[in-house]
Amino acid sequence: MVHPTNDAPTVLMIPGSGPTDRDGNNPQGVRAAPYRLLAEGLSGHGIGSVRIDKRGMFGSQAAVDDPNGVTIDDYVRDTSAWIEIIRARTGAERVWLLGHSEGGLVALAAAAELENVSGLILVATPGRPLGDILKEQLRANQGTAPLIDAADYVIAELSGGRRVDEAKIPPELAPLFSAKVQGFLISAFSLDPADLARKIDKPILIVQGQRDIQVPVADAERLKDAAPSSTLVTLADTNHVLKRVSSVDRDANIATYLDASLQLVPEVVETISTFVKSR
Repeated sequence: MVHPTNDAPTVLMIPGSGPTDRDGNNPQGVRAAPYRLLAEGLSGHGIGSVRIDKRGMFGSQAAVDDPNGVTIDDYVRDTSAWIEIIRARTGAERVWLLGHSEGGLVALAAAAELENVSGLILVATPGRPLGDILKEQLRANQGTAPLIDAADYVIAELSGGRRVDEAKIPPELAPLFSAKVQGFLISAFSLDPADLARKIDKPILIVQGQRDIQVPVADAERLKDAAPSSTLVTLADTNHVLKRVSSVDRDANIATYLDASLQLVPEVVETISTFVKSR
């Protein structure tokens, strides 16, 4: 927890998909520490922050036996509890939700339901249902071309709220759609981020890197269209982990995911701090 003063605005950071920890790292290949670097940067602007481990993972491992047995609603309840903890421990009256990637969907769902949210900061947040995003990502990978029909079937079933027998899922897709995570996927695929954004009357900042190879600028624009009073800022040469990438070289982009020594693009911190402090 970073909190310069009791009267400073405070940002609660909601992590992205999978086993992403409070620093923004992931044992599946992310060591860029974007959340830790963002917290340090915001502190320099007098903005407090709280970074969290999702229930069942890392520092929150004892919260549940199975970290996969969660839903978006569970994460919304956790978000509400974190807000109350922040207020009780710091005296902060203003708590902002910052959701990164899939965490932006959680932030939207929470803000649509909770009254005690000052506003939203959506960073690299999908603007379409996650099932549609997953379809696009699978099609972009030449290695998964033979699996597209099977993947489309599973995504359609889960989007309709129906579990899929693992025997009907090709082995190559089993890690994505295992029975353990289908409950979470059903809850996530049922939500349209743009529909949620349309219902929220709190300040919303949308921050999107133009070199993001996971969430395109079009998703940020879809969120902006759904919430016309929101503020959209697209940042040149900024990728999904908020590091600077100056070319279209995919390998160079992904290399930044492994390097915590690379600083964030300065405009990320400046954009967020300016927006929050102006409110």
